[in-house]
Amino acid sequence: MNFIIFCLTYPLIWLFSRLPMFVLYLISDFFYALLYYAFGYRKKVILKNITYAFPEKSEKEKEAIAKKFYKHFTDIMVESIKSFSISEKQILKRYKYVNPELVNKYIKQGKSIALVGAHLANWEWSFGLPLVLDVNVFGAYNKLRNETFEKTLKENREKFGVKGATTADFIKMIKSNFDNNIQGAYILLSDQSPLVEKTYHWAYFFGVKVPVHTGAEMLAKNHDLVVINYRSKKIKRGYFETDFEVIAENPKDFRDYEITEQFLRITERNIKEQPECYLWSHNRFKHKDRFEEWQEMQKAKQQTKK
Repeated sequence: MNFIIFCLTYPLIWLFSRLPMFVLYLISDFFYALLYYAFGYRKKVILKNITYAFPEKSEKEKEAIAKKFYKHFTDIMVESIKSFSISEKQILKRYKYVNPELVNKYIKQGKSIALVGAHLANWEWSFGLPLVLDVNVFGAYNKLRNETFEKTLKENREKFGVKGATTADFIKMIKSNFDNNIQGAYILLSDQSPLVEKTYHWAYFFGVKVPVHTGAEMLAKNHDLVVINYRSKKIKRGYFETDFEVIAENPKDFRDYEITEQFLRITERNIKEQPECYLWSHNRFKHKDRFEEWQEMQKAKQQTKK
């Protein structure tokens, strides 16, 4: 059944991806109208998240950010589909890297890199990173139920050189690389909400105490990875720039969770610059009232160990 579904849908997706960008953006405008005006897709969540992040803004200002977000969100949808047929020339024209030499400097020193980022602007097109970095680039992806689709998506994301692994296998892959002296840069999107039961640290994000991902910091300390933030910025419709910023050259010199906290501050700053380009549809603050519950979980774990 999965193969039949794939055979019926993939040709349509591929043909859709072959359309010129201006046609795709007309389609995006249509879906924007549907999602925003007709269905109000996750509108309560989006406005709630914007309110948490910008409590000082008026209702009119929050609504304006939400409206721009919907336009950006449907653009991301069609840009993601365009990924199936976008060429190397097109990706380098539309997704430029401002200072890749900063990353390549550490690569020349024999260092491996943790590239930490957020769901800001267009994170999907970062699969072109191997075109500007002088090292193997590795990325994690979520496993799909439809194995045929998963294989095709993986092949598409790897067409410019990114080597992918499922989220469950990503840590094993990093360990294997280090055991075999394979240098790499690892793409780690670290801004979304982890499961409370798998949380190690809580921090303030836009003034709200939430559970945060700490995997990038732990991997960096375990394998001596240089931690570099990469930020995608929307220049105009269909055109982006990505810049790099060093967070930690020697991660073991940092206190526990200090790197994670610095990443959050950088992410806040970048979101404030282009608030409409952040993924507000993800319920980032959904666990904000569960800190005490988490503390009780930690106490229970300690008791079990005893």
